[in-house]
Amino acid sequence: MIVGYARTSTVSQVAGLEGQIRDLEAAGCQRIFSEQTSAVGPRPILDQALAFVRQNDVFTVTKPDRLARSTADLLNFVDALTRRGIRLRILSMGGMELDTSQATSKLILTTLAAMATFERELMLERQREGIRKAVEAGKYRGRAPTARRKSDSVQELREAGIGPAEIARRLSISRASVYRIIGAQTAA
Repeated sequence: MIVGYARTSTVSQVAGLEGQIRDLEAAGCQRIFSEQTSAVGPRPILDQALAFVRQNDVFTVTKPDRLARSTADLLNFVDALTRRGIRLRILSMGGMELDTSQATSKLILTTLAAMATFERELMLERQREGIRKAVEAGKYRGRAPTARRKSDSVQELREAGIGPAEIARRLSISRASVYRIIGAQTAA
């Protein structure tokens, strides 16, 4: 069976998810698992997809970054799937398709994944350097705290007898932020 997995990082990336699903369907996927979640957090649908695939199946993704967080992560996926007798197929690799049942594809995949990791690390270095210079110049203050700006609303809802979980839901902030604001107001 050909099983597909599609993922975007945020719910606002609807077109990207639809495009992945379209490409997976065109590649002959008989079952497609999709989710909209960050690669750094839990990915329950990916876990379901990996539990679903069986020996001789082909696990298909459009790009390696839809599946793995890093080179090591990608190679761990390849190894785990290979041990179970499952092929990994990546559709969009610069105009070519990679299939881990072929040694050349494994080599190319490893090389490309390493280059992507290297590129990401260089980008983060440049970003950190830019932030450092902006801080020194007094032009960067970091992200504005969103929960603290809602302190008055938290207090009003708290005085109305509403619990922290409901306050957090209504104001779209975390419960931890609600407790922090309540604690700061109590201490003052």
